[in-house]
Amino acid sequence: MSKSSEPPDPYQLLQIVLNPEGTVTLSLEDPHTPATSDPNLPIAVLTKDFIINQSNNTWVRLFVPRKLFNHHPSNNKKLPLIVYFHGGGFICYSAASTVVHDFCSKMATDIEAVVASVNYRLAPEHRLPAAYEDAVEALHWIKTCPDGWLRQFVDYSNCYLMGNSAGATIAYHAGLRVAEKGQDDLEPMKIKGLILHQPGFGGTQRTESEMRLEKNPVLPMCACDLLWELALPVGANRDHEYCNPTAPRGPEKMEKIRVAGWRVMVSGNGEDPLVDRGREVVKMMKKKGVKVVTDFVEQGTHGVEFVDPSVASRLNRVLKRFISSSNKWGEGGRQVLR
Repeated sequence: MSKSSEPPDPYQLLQIVLNPEGTVTLSLEDPHTPATSDPNLPIAVLTKDFIINQSNNTWVRLFVPRKLFNHHPSNNKKLPLIVYFHGGGFICYSAASTVVHDFCSKMATDIEAVVASVNYRLAPEHRLPAAYEDAVEALHWIKTCPDGWLRQFVDYSNCYLMGNSAGATIAYHAGLRVAEKGQDDLEPMKIKGLILHQPGFGGTQRTESEMRLEKNPVLPMCACDLLWELALPVGANRDHEYCNPTAPRGPEKMEKIRVAGWRVMVSGNGEDPLVDRGREVVKMMKKKGVKVVTDFVEQGTHGVEFVDPSVASRLNRVLKRFISSSNKWGEGGRQVLR
C-alpha cells in the first residue's frame, strides 16, 4: 500500500496519546477563560463557577446577562434557563474552554437566557454513563442551589437541556433519565424541552452522510470511531444504547419524552458526517408523537458555529424562537424554524 492511500491515524488527528494504563494525554490546544463576576466591568455577561461534586471534579459555570444587574432586585426579569453540555467527543474540552465560554456568553446575550454550562467527567478515565450521570446530578444541584443568581434571575418553569455534538448526546440521555423517573423529582425545575445541535449519535452501520463525508477534514469517521471506542464501556460497540438511540428499547424510552410533553429541537448541517444521525432521531421521534422542531441547513460542517460568528448568531436566533414559541405544531407534530 502506498503512503498516500494509507488511512489517517486518528490518534494523530485528535492529538491523543493512549497511555498503557488506559488513560489519555491530550496535546490539543485548549485555552481556558476564567469566570468573571464583577458587575463593574464593561462585559456583556457575568460568570461564576460552582462546585457540584468535589470528588468527581464536576462543576457548573453560570452565565447571566450583565443588564440584569442594572435593575432593582424587585424588578428583575426572570429568564429561561439553558443547561448546556459542551462537545468534544466525551474526552476533551471543559466548561472553562475559551471556545465553550465564548459560545455560552454569546448565547446568553443573544437569547436573553441564563446558561448553566456543566463540566462533566471525561472518558476514557470515566467511561459512559459517567457523563450522563453527572448531567442528572447537575440538574439536582441546580434545583437546590440557594445562590442568588439562580434564585433571582432564573424562571425555573422554563428550562431546557442543550448540547452540541457529544454534549447533545449527553442532553438527550439526561433527558431520558429525567423523563423515565418523572419531573416531580426536579421540582421546582420544569424542563420544557431538549435542544440537540449536531447530535453525536452513532451506530455500527454507516449512514449515507457518514460514507459520503468519511474523510471530512473537520471530523473524519476514523476519529469518530476512536472517540466512541474510548467513551463506551469496554467491549461495547456503537449499537450500544449509550450511543445509538435506535438500539433495542431506544424507541420505547423515547415514548417517555412524548409523555413528558417536551418539545425537541434537532439541528444539523449538511456537510457534517453526523447529520443523518440527527435526521434518524427526528424520524423516530415523529413516529412516537414527540413534538419536534427541525433546523437542518445545507452549508456548514461539524462545529461551524464555533469558528463562524454569523452561523452562531443565526443559530441563536433559531434557538430564541424555539424557546419563545407557543405550542403551534404543524401536521405530524413537527415544526420547521427558519
